[in-house]
Amino acid sequence: MRTLIRNGRIVTAVDDYVADLLIDGEVISTIGASLDVEADRVIDATGKLVLPGGVDPHTHMEMPFGGTETIDTFSTGTAAAAKGGTTTIIDFPLQTRGHSLLETLETWQRKLDTNKPVIDVGFHMIVSDLADGRLQDVPALVKEGVTSFKLFMAYKGALMVDDETIFEALTVAGEQGMLTMMHAENGGVIDVLVRRALSEGKTGPKYHALTRPELAEAEAVHSALAIAEMAGAPIYIVHLSAERSLYHVGEARQRGQYAYAETCPQYLFLDESVYDAPGFEAAKFVFTPPARAKRSQDALWRGLAFNDLSVISTDHCPFCFTGQKELGADDFSKIPNGGPGVELRLPLVYDGGVRTGRITLNRMVELLSTAPAKLFGLFPRKGTIAVGSDADVVVFDPNRSTILSVENQVSRVDYCAFEGREVQGVPETVLSRGQVVYEDGKVTGKPGHGQFIRRAEHLGTLSPQAAPPAAVRVR
Repeated sequence: MRTLIRNGRIVTAVDDYVADLLIDGEVISTIGASLDVEADRVIDATGKLVLPGGVDPHTHMEMPFGGTETIDTFSTGTAAAAKGGTTTIIDFPLQTRGHSLLETLETWQRKLDTNKPVIDVGFHMIVSDLADGRLQDVPALVKEGVTSFKLFMAYKGALMVDDETIFEALTVAGEQGMLTMMHAENGGVIDVLVRRALSEGKTGPKYHALTRPELAEAEAVHSALAIAEMAGAPIYIVHLSAERSLYHVGEARQRGQYAYAETCPQYLFLDESVYDAPGFEAAKFVFTPPARAKRSQDALWRGLAFNDLSVISTDHCPFCFTGQKELGADDFSKIPNGGPGVELRLPLVYDGGVRTGRITLNRMVELLSTAPAKLFGLFPRKGTIAVGSDADVVVFDPNRSTILSVENQVSRVDYCAFEGREVQGVPETVLSRGQVVYEDGKVTGKPGHGQFIRRAEHLGTLSPQAAPPAAVRVR
């Protein structure tokens, strides 16, 4: 199958030009002006942007949490991602105590085999138990293309690990060329604040935010950075939400530490006022960390513009309002933490970032596609438009507007966190490895098209003060 995309404005992290693009099979074969070639299909992209498919390095499909499981399967969640111009996700197998890392990987591979993905999927590994020599699994994990850990400094008794485990994991990860991702919140302090609130009869969803203050995040970010520096290993802070947390990351990068951080659309476009919603409605916004004071939004946008923040992910972790969020109707600490967003990232960031002048088009592509591909061992196969790269391509209409609503979303979750928001700029056609997976407002990709992607190791020579290098070895 040969597809020719004609006369589009091709935008990568560094380029911006009008040209034709020829896809042969699953890869980009030719880029040039007025290509005179035969093709099975021609897509007219005049007046449209042609972007590399998005790479979302932080999603949670089929994840057990708080007595329930996220509502999107790998089939439905990746279909939603395709609608939003994302052609690769990296999800999280979750190690349960007493089980090995390789057992955990096998369990999540079975999930992929059962609910086959529409787009390509890679894996990180959530580590909660390193007893009994389980670190010996790490080289085999790397061989399987799982080249990043995630550790939690919160959720005591479930996911939270101690400083000793964090230091050991960081040390081994650094030696193996892995990148360690950190959920940075002071879990001990948060647990005390939660107990106090509940003892005072404060049970509503707004207390989720009030018991997880910015300082609890900022202190943990500072601690995580210090432990990583002692271990001599790179570190990646997930879902950074607060101005004071960003300060610590920026200061570490200025010192030359290999420190990276992501933020998410919910922190760029929502603020703490969402917790003033009447009744139990605020439960829709119980994600972790919570939405912050509005002043943090400006700081986060500055961090994105000037490279103290490296990536915009979604932390797509969808629990339905009815039947799932309601598990915490009488106790906010039992509300499943997480929110949807995998299909909204590109339209939100283009409308609220590029159109407002907060970031450039090139920077948007870097944040949504190129930087995560480089940091997580997928570049140059993913994350750019270049000859030989996978034909993960988004034809994007910058002039078309839409209203974000549960009525037109693909995710199985029963609400939209941005209900009623109008955005200008939407994906028109999305191709994954040369196959059209979304067009004319419909997901056309079939479960099973998506593949498991083995990733290369993180390169410890990445400069903390500049974009990652131009190439990373891909197995």
